[in-house]
Amino acid sequence: MTILITGATGNAGGAVVQSLAEQGIPGRALIRSEAALPDGIEPVYGDLNKPDTFVDALTGVTGIFLLSGYDRLEELLANAVSAGVRKVVVLSSSSLDGELTNAVAAYHHATEEAVRAAGLDWTFLRPNSFMSNTLRWLDQLRAGDEVRVQFPDVPVSTIHPRDIADVAVAALLGSSDGEVLRLTGPVALTPVEQVAILGEGIGRTLTAYPMSRSETHDALLASMPAPYAAAIESFFGDATIDETTVNNTVTEVTGQTPRTLQTWVQENAGLFV
Repeated sequence: MTILITGATGNAGGAVVQSLAEQGIPGRALIRSEAALPDGIEPVYGDLNKPDTFVDALTGVTGIFLLSGYDRLEELLANAVSAGVRKVVVLSSSSLDGELTNAVAAYHHATEEAVRAAGLDWTFLRPNSFMSNTLRWLDQLRAGDEVRVQFPDVPVSTIHPRDIADVAVAALLGSSDGEVLRLTGPVALTPVEQVAILGEGIGRTLTAYPMSRSETHDALLASMPAPYAAAIESFFGDATIDETTVNNTVTEVTGQTPRTLQTWVQENAGLFV
């Protein structure tokens, strides 16, 4: 068994690399340039938007951990079928619980539909927001101890990327097909509560500034294309998706209690120094 990991240096893909390595499962990490990888994980140099750059690396691969939203997906999936790949686990999104035509949900939905049509076994992972999104506050923390938070009153059960990865690996090793798994963290916390946990974990007294809806709207538009900003504002400002509810999927799949934000902060405190 050999797993190809796309997005292997990202938050989720990197966690899948760690999970495979710790379990002694061979993997091939799709990367664009040289990167440190654990023992048992082989580098594959290529571009996910250009499936022809890594088609040879599909030989001997049994499963793929696949990110959503990349070009020439049908070509990649056809290459996978030809190479004898049996299963694809897609990192999809909680946004598919809402309106499918918004900019975020649309590309995840398109990826899921392409995988459904490819004739491979599949599992779709639809996780809540990642705990690693806390890193978006890094620039503010370099400037001081005040953190401006968007949607300050909306609790979100954020999830540790490693829990997503452990579920992904279980799905890649298993024989089930056609599962759609909503993944949450262990507890729902408002951004204000998240800032307090971060401050405690890195030894700083942080203050959360609750941004108004108008301030949040302007900040989102300044940081991303308008269709994506509108989608994010809809998700959390208008509650078109539910990332507050906690479920037991991680425990049911892995047998382990989901990791807490305190754990994530402890593991990553050095990034905030």
